[in-house]
Amino acid sequence: THTTSFKEKLLKALKDPSEALAYLEAALNAYEEDSSTSALLLAMRDVALAQGGIGQLAKRVGITREHLYNVLASKHNPRLDNLLSILSGLGFRVRLELKKAATAS
Repeated sequence: THTTSFKEKLLKALKDPSEALAYLEAALNAYEEDSSTSALLLAMRDVALAQGGIGQLAKRVGITREHLYNVLASKHNPRLDNLLSILSGLGFRVRLELKKAATAS
């Protein structure tokens, strides 16, 4: 029987922009909870791989492939402008929304 790995199925699903958006939103929500960039960077790397690879994304973003690999591998603490450029290169933008106020009991 033929089986496919989880990663293969994930990358196939992430070719769909709406799936990629949901995946990145989940990673961003996880970042809000634990302040760890590793899950967010991994999600960005997965979407990049699904969309044609790190090399293509590096060209769209205007940085070297090696630097992009290092950023997405958590070897560097990425600056906000780098994260926004990478997300833009993936076809997304960041929007702000108000947090829901805690209700008083």
